[in-house]
Amino acid sequence: MGAPKAMIIPVTPFQQNCCLLWDDATKEACVIDPGGDVPVILDAIAQAGVNVGEIWLTHGHIDHAGGAAALAEALGVEIIGPHREDAFLLANLAQTGSEYGMTDARAVVPSRWLEAGDEVKVGGLSFSVRHCPGHTPGHVIFFNAENRFALVGDVLFQGSVGRTDFPRGDHAALMRSIREELFPLGDDVSFLCGHGEPSTIGRERQTNPFLQD
Repeated sequence: MGAPKAMIIPVTPFQQNCCLLWDDATKEACVIDPGGDVPVILDAIAQAGVNVGEIWLTHGHIDHAGGAAALAEALGVEIIGPHREDAFLLANLAQTGSEYGMTDARAVVPSRWLEAGDEVKVGGLSFSVRHCPGHTPGHVIFFNAENRFALVGDVLFQGSVGRTDFPRGDHAALMRSIREELFPLGDDVSFLCGHGEPSTIGRERQTNPFLQD
């Protein structure tokens, strides 16, 4: 059974958790949500001694996708995801970046859009794709059932949930995504999120103040 290894690389002024994820058995890797600071990400890849084959995006916000085009070019790899409902965000990355002083951001057109039920792989590790709208309309998460591990982007955090005050944000949809897509994964599932510390589904279901009825 392959074991996932992950390195968190904080990027951009938003301290977004870019993730370098790899199969420890094969050293095959992917980068999830390279929001910017591409030289820092490239240094981390070299330090880990892994071979990156793809970039995965959970959603189209600048702090998650702003560095994707430059990183894909530097590594010669494809960008996978998110769901096509986030195309409007990816098309406007350069403009959004300039508003935040992130002048390196470029528009992204992924090689493959993701749908609910799709599967992505890194080495011998398979991740199922779940469409979790609310923070953005095209947000997806990645779940590895074998190792009870998920990458949830900005849907759920330790002690908080994703913001919905951005264009096409929808709080009711976000709560539905958490309850119908994340909770059923199981309380024992550990997750990495787009900002802050990791947690488990069970801990958040029981203690997260935004999720108490």
